[in-house]
Amino acid sequence: MGGHALFITHRTQPGKRDAVRDVWMRHMAPAVGGNAGHLAYFYCYDAEDGDILRVFQLYADEAAATAFLEHPNYRTYLEEVEGLLAGPPDVHPAEPQWSKPSG
Repeated sequence: MGGHALFITHRTQPGKRDAVRDVWMRHMAPAVGGNAGHLAYFYCYDAEDGDILRVFQLYADEAAATAFLEHPNYRTYLEEVEGLLAGPPDVHPAEPQWSKPSG
């Protein structure tokens, strides 16, 4: 199947999840939307914990994931959310084996 997937969990400072989403929408949504290396991206609120964000990213390959870390919007996003997050994200890379075709 190929591709490079990431499962990411962010814990925000108490009550700051919406503020993080606002920064994400301002900087990351346009960057991800315009990035050909992103094949899929899901930005989700945890259904049980109001201070948790869960993100799934599927890249064309690991090189595309690494290259995106240099995007200027990503760097700006990191600067703006630094005080809103409780710590670094929990990141788990994965190797996709199967997916339901879209459409």
